[in-house]
Amino acid sequence: MRVNLRVETRAAMNKTGLKQLRLSGRIPAIVFGTGEDNMMIQLSAKEFGKWARNGKGGILELRFDDREPLPVLLESVQRDPITREYIHIDFLRININEVVRTRVNLDYIGTAKGAKLGGVVQIQSTFIEIESFPDRIPATIPVEISELEIGNSLHVGDLKLPEGVVPISSANELLVSVVTPKVQSEQPEAM
Repeated sequence: MRVNLRVETRAAMNKTGLKQLRLSGRIPAIVFGTGEDNMMIQLSAKEFGKWARNGKGGILELRFDDREPLPVLLESVQRDPITREYIHIDFLRININEVVRTRVNLDYIGTAKGAKLGGVVQIQSTFIEIESFPDRIPATIPVEISELEIGNSLHVGDLKLPEGVVPISSANELLVSVVTPKVQSEQPEAM
């Protein structure tokens, strides 16, 4: 399923203009890729935030008032380190008939058996890099961890990926493990 975001083209702006744009509830963004000129756009911070909080990836369709919808992938998001407000977004223009490389978030599901026995679940990666035709890119990749016991781990090669989705990340890349907790030794109190 594609998510639609309403956007508008914008002119190049100086620092003051970009600040005013953000204060009005808009996020400056750029669309690049497929050998075409970069396109400066703006979109609603509220609408983008609602989509981003959902945590899903996949294809986005940018909707303009005066042109055809544009299929893109989210390339990067810049946020203010203190206020967490969106500063700038980069979108990658895609051709839906060509294989693309992108990151897909992992969705860890369940409670590991080892965690119920006192083990600690250590998540090493929250995404993997894949190649696929855009219409086959999953929003997230589910990773079932319920059967993991202390000492067990899952790697990229253990994932069950949808047909047509090829991992670029190494098959040996560690995703999650369940380890024995480290015991703190008690220090005698100083007198």
